Amino acid sequence: MKESTKNIFKMHGWRVDRAVHNYIYFTLYDVYVVLFLFAGRLLERFFSNVRLATRAFGMVFERYHCKVITMDDATKILTLNEDVVLGPDKTERVIPWQYANKIILKEPDYIAVMDCPCRKSRGEDGCRPLDVCMAVGRTTAQFWLEHGARFNAHRITQDEALERMKAAHERGDVITAFFKVATGGRTGVICSCCSCCCGAMEGMRIAGKLKGGRRITMMAPSSYVAVIDEESCATCGKCESVCSFGAITVNDGAVVQSGTACMGCGLCVERCPNSARSLRHDPAKGDPLDIDLVKEKLG
Repeated sequence: MKESTKNIFKMHGWRVDRAVHNYIYFTLYDVYVVLFLFAGRLLERFFSNVRLATRAFGMVFERYHCKVITMDDATKILTLNEDVVLGPDKTERVIPWQYANKIILKEPDYIAVMDCPCRKSRGEDGCRPLDVCMAVGRTTAQFWLEHGARFNAHRITQDEALERMKAAHERGDVITAFFKVATGGRTGVICSCCSCCCGAMEGMRIAGKLKGGRRITMMAPSSYVAVIDEESCATCGKCESVCSFGAITVNDGAVVQSGTACMGCGLCVERCPNSARSLRHDPAKGDPLDIDLVKEKLG
């Protein structure tokens, strides 16, 4: 048995079922995503008015989910020089879920990158580049390196990780930190998600069409919301074009924004040519995954 496999079983302790799930999940990453989306689409097509379908999505989302993070907060994670072990978040302010709700980044300078299963599963129609998923911390990163040859897994430095993240954000990708029960209920996987390929975003769109499904979510907002300086805004529409969540519309020379739909990713702020947009913390959306602030709240 490879060292990384042993470490996965050690991490899960007596929950051997979760260790096996962890193993299958990352060795058959793309197949896993395909099956999840296939099941979701079937529920949407044939059982959208049955509450059982909504409950099924809710159960999955409680155990497998992500939080949007800004470029600044992602930078803090990718430049850590010490271990971070925090949680569980019992107040659900930072991580608003019951099960996978810990922030554990051991040896955070040990980073691996591999092909995105969402993009890979879509074949030639998937966005490029493929290698936009990162594992921060030895436990998961080493497992990727030892088992992820089919996903082109390889190790990168913190500087390289930061450059990749910046390039992804410039392409319009949303940065997310994923949490999953089967990976120890922790974060450590940082992804760059596009709305056209991301399984999490599609899963949310499907869930929103189910009976009562709008009350459940797989993706938590960053806890920031974009605000507009109307005097500086030129209504050019660049903010609308880059928003992955349909939170912004420009009509008749006016910008209309949904504070509820805004996930606070910061892309519209960076794209605005007149610096007319900024991010503001919205307490109603919880607390951000800002390592410095989280240490104070969960440390």
